[in-house]
Amino acid sequence: MLTMIGFMLQGTVVSLEIFFLTLLFGLPLALPVTFGRMSKNRPLCAVIKFYLLIMRGTPLILQLIFVYFAPKYLLQFLNAILGEYITSPTFWNAVRVMLSYNRFTATIIAFALNYAAYFAEIYRGGIESIPQGQYEAAKVLGFTRTQTFMRIILPQMVKRILPAIGNETITLVKDTALAQTIGVLELFHTARTASAREFSTMPIFVAGVFYLTMNWLVTIVYSKFEKKLSYYS
Repeated sequence: MLTMIGFMLQGTVVSLEIFFLTLLFGLPLALPVTFGRMSKNRPLCAVIKFYLLIMRGTPLILQLIFVYFAPKYLLQFLNAILGEYITSPTFWNAVRVMLSYNRFTATIIAFALNYAAYFAEIYRGGIESIPQGQYEAAKVLGFTRTQTFMRIILPQMVKRILPAIGNETITLVKDTALAQTIGVLELFHTARTASAREFSTMPIFVAGVFYLTMNWLVTIVYSKFEKKLSYYS
C-alpha cells in the first residue's frame, strides 16, 4: 500500500503541475479573448467567436490529440508543398525543431487554450453584469477607460465571477486525468498502471480520494477568497 501511494504521489505532482500551469496561462489569456469577443471590430470578433466555438464545441480529449499530433502532419504538409523547391536538410531540421514539443508541453497548450475560452465567457458575463451607470459616473469623474476598468469594474467583476471560476477550477482538477490520452504520467495514468499490475481496483479508488482531497482544498481556497471580497456586496 505504501509503495502504491508513493507512485500515486508522483502522479499527483504531475497533475498539480498541469493544474497550476493551466491556471497560470489560461486565466490571463482569457482577458484579451474577452476584449476581442466584446470588440466592435467585426473581423476580430468573428475570429474570437470561431475560436470559442471550437474550444467549447469539441471535447478536450480531441484537442489534446490534435495539439500533440498536428505539428507532425503540418510538417508533412509543408514537405509535400515545398519539398520540390527546398531540398536543404538544414531547413527541414530547423522546421522540425520549431514544430516539435513533448507530451507535457502539448498538454499545457491544449489545456490553456481550452480553459481560456471558458474563462473568457465567464469574464464577459461578469463585465456585462456591471451597470452602465458606473461607466458614466467614472467618465464624469475624469477616469480613463483603463482606470475605470482596473479600479471600478475589475474588483466588482472578480467578486461576481468567483463562484463560476471556482466551478471551472474544480472541473480542471478532474480534467487533468485526460492528459493520459497522449501518455502523460499523471495521477489517473499511474492509478491505472498500478491497478493492472496488482490486478486490483484499489489504486483507482485511492486516486479518487486524491482527486477529492485536491478539490476539497480548492473549495476551501475559493471560500476564503469569497469572504475577503464580501465587502463588495
